[in-house]
Amino acid sequence: MSRSALITSHALDAVFAWCPDGPVRVGEFLADAAAFAERLPASGDLVNLCEDRYRFAVGFAAGLLRGRVSLQPSSLAPQSLRQLAQDHPGALCLTDDSADTPDPTQAAGLPALRVPARPGAGRAPITEMPLIDDQRVVAVLFTSGSTGRPQPHHKHWGNLVRNGQAEAAALGLDREPHVLVGTVPIQHSYGFESTFLLALHGGCSFWSGKPFFAQDIDDALAAVPGPRLLVTTPFHLANWLAAPAHAVKPQRLLSATAPLAEGLAQQAETACGAELHEIYGSTESSALASRRTVSGPAWTLLPGTRLRFSGDVASAEGGHVEGRVPLADLIEPLADGRFLLHGRHADLINIAGKRSSLSYLNRQLAGLEGVVDAAFFLPDEPTGTGNAAAVTRLVAFAVAPGRNAADLLAELRERVDAIFLPRPLVLLPALPRNDTGKLTRDALAALYRQEVLNGRS
Repeated sequence: MSRSALITSHALDAVFAWCPDGPVRVGEFLADAAAFAERLPASGDLVNLCEDRYRFAVGFAAGLLRGRVSLQPSSLAPQSLRQLAQDHPGALCLTDDSADTPDPTQAAGLPALRVPARPGAGRAPITEMPLIDDQRVVAVLFTSGSTGRPQPHHKHWGNLVRNGQAEAAALGLDREPHVLVGTVPIQHSYGFESTFLLALHGGCSFWSGKPFFAQDIDDALAAVPGPRLLVTTPFHLANWLAAPAHAVKPQRLLSATAPLAEGLAQQAETACGAELHEIYGSTESSALASRRTVSGPAWTLLPGTRLRFSGDVASAEGGHVEGRVPLADLIEPLADGRFLLHGRHADLINIAGKRSSLSYLNRQLAGLEGVVDAAFFLPDEPTGTGNAAAVTRLVAFAVAPGRNAADLLAELRERVDAIFLPRPLVLLPALPRNDTGKLTRDALAALYRQEVLNGRS
């Protein structure tokens, strides 16, 4: 039986996390995890809902020490949590022991155990690193639900170790560790890998908070020493860059969860004097590839991973990937081993015999001057006359302060075939993105019903 250390990349006296009360070293973190493990009941999986990254880490590590599985839902909606509890009888929710963060278990009526800021306060630091069986399933992550009901994906400890090590190597963090400041939830695969596994197995440390607004991000960056890596999304990044000048800037930036426009990447690099990299992957596959956006569209696979092709379907395998995972994206392999992305299979659309993809159309609309956010939506039924033979027409939603729909449509006509022009283009103050910056189909469908079907647009 092979085993790997709970933390493979730090000495026991190294700083593992940065909290409002100061740094926490590895031995102190292990003492906190051991103390909290003693409070866990005799059995049952753990639904780790902690927003505070340090409390999440304590709960996760305590579960490792007690042989529990960490369930990490993609949604905190009461119905989603009740469904998760139904699927995992005896599961216990872990929540923040803080008045500053809401307790999602109250609305769902689920049992919960609060994680204190420092469960092992007063205890001596642990001086021996725990070892975990590489073949153990230690976490279950769930798809975001953007294409249907969230599905579980089991993660083995050995693969999580390799995941953190591979991402660190791809980004050069194994040679120069950074302090990670993340705007994304730690339960989400991107946040889990890029703000937690990079600390466990990539040599980095992390800020305990989850800043959202621009001032919160500035405060978090100012609270930790350099070099700093801002782990974010295009949505959060655009909002942060639009705010007034920032006194403390990150030395690196990382983005995922949605395509990043090259113009926004260039703006970020110029503003920060730092490189911005993107991560490509999914909950199913974990992180697979990276690229520096301003250097071109090609992606480089993370160490140990590889792609296999069957027709136009690509699958990921090797390294930290759990088995062979079919990918939802159209991928073009390049002769040098890199690859290009051409949108998702589910994004492909055919209207009146002409083909495009929603991701391509989104990029064209978002690339117009003054557009800060945009999304196309293809309804399930034809819009307009009610004629069964009518052609289904695209609609689009955009955030574009100071612009009007007619002018934007005229400019968009220069970029896309007329058949793909949205009918209508609805201008809004904001789009209903979730806390990872994604727009789910359910959210867009609700927006379509509200803004289009009821005749307001």
